[in-house]
Amino acid sequence: MTGLVRRPTPRTLRGRLSLVALTTAALLMAVLTVVFNTAVNRHLRHQADNELGSRSAAVATTVDTSGRGVRIVETANDRLLDANVWIYTGTRLLEKPPTATADGTLTRAAARLAARGGERCTTIEAEDPRRVRLCSRPVSGPHSAATVVTALDLAPYRNSADTLLLGSLVLDAVMLACTYALTRLAVGRALRPVRIMTDQAAQWSAVGSEERFGTKGHPAELALLGTSLDALLDRIGAVLRHEQQLTGELSHELRTPLARIVAELDWWRSRPRSAAETRATHDVIAEAAQSMRAICDTLLDDAREGAPGAAPAPGIAVVVPVLHRLVDDVDGRGRVTAAVEAADPALAAGVAPALLARIVSPLLANAVRYARSRVTVSVRPWSGGVRIDVTDDGPGVPAAFVDDLFQPGRRADEDDGHDGAGLGLPLARRLARAVGGEVSHDPTHPAGARFLADLPAG
Repeated sequence: MTGLVRRPTPRTLRGRLSLVALTTAALLMAVLTVVFNTAVNRHLRHQADNELGSRSAAVATTVDTSGRGVRIVETANDRLLDANVWIYTGTRLLEKPPTATADGTLTRAAARLAARGGERCTTIEAEDPRRVRLCSRPVSGPHSAATVVTALDLAPYRNSADTLLLGSLVLDAVMLACTYALTRLAVGRALRPVRIMTDQAAQWSAVGSEERFGTKGHPAELALLGTSLDALLDRIGAVLRHEQQLTGELSHELRTPLARIVAELDWWRSRPRSAAETRATHDVIAEAAQSMRAICDTLLDDAREGAPGAAPAPGIAVVVPVLHRLVDDVDGRGRVTAAVEAADPALAAGVAPALLARIVSPLLANAVRYARSRVTVSVRPWSGGVRIDVTDDGPGVPAAFVDDLFQPGRRADEDDGHDGAGLGLPLARRLARAVGGEVSHDPTHPAGARFLADLPAG
């Protein structure tokens, strides 16, 4: 029912575990208290019955049943024996306590016990009110028989039982309070490493730290938690690195079209231009903007496809037209000539045209940057796919730098006078590998540098 109020529950794990421990302890103590007090009551009743039995045996020694009738023998302690003692022969009352009346509750109860015969006990509520225990004991002789009924006030035994019950309840309350306090303390101490690990994981994830928890020196549960947190930190680190990589690659690839836009605007503003020159400037800017859009779409698509479980987007590109467009857009500042060589102009690669451009563009830009006079881009079939060679006549790649050639952010010489962030070649290799291809450097090329882009056939 919607109108019912939900029971409040602790919001913290420590509070919930403490509540569970308190509830469990309360149930266990309740069961133990009931069992204990039941056993105590039985023991006290057994003591009362033993006391009554002893008194009945003592009174039975004063009853003479050897003759034709029952005779009460007077003794020195008969006053003690007369207290709460009834003696019957059959249903006839021979003796009763001085304070008891013939029609009193205790006398009637004693008469019922004597009439039933045998050794029996019963508990009744007396007039005061109080509880009294009565027991009967037959005394048999050769010619006559009698029954001795003794009574015992249970007030002392009940007081003892009540005292023990109160004491057990007080002890239960103290134990429950101690259980709750100790459980909160123990759980808090047990969860302290978890809180510390959580805070450390939050700090490390915020700054992309390489620190990890590991499994040494931790209990099994904390080692398992540390392993899970380490895996989570690794995923967060991978996401951060991927984000940084994407940001760097976008800025690297967008730099060239942005430079074209800035150069065209500077040229257009340098002096008054004709309508035809203005339209030409607009065309160049529009083409550069379209190139920027294609770059963003390609890299963002690749980033999405690089997610776990994502399949690369299919596509087919006729290679030669794409290479011609890239060569026409290259800025050699008049000192470098770039040419495309193709045995088969219709050769196609199994990648989208925009992705093909993003794979070859860094290789071509790098070749133009370091070439002395000429850059050659050739394409031919290769091992069931397509191979694109980008060759320049520059100084080549230093032997000491070959191993770091495709490492992001690495350059052979930071002071060589060429701009660049060291991201182009790693980007080209990453994009090629994303579609099942490869970008590599040919160290056997005799003069200059030669880079190979192997792509699947279209």
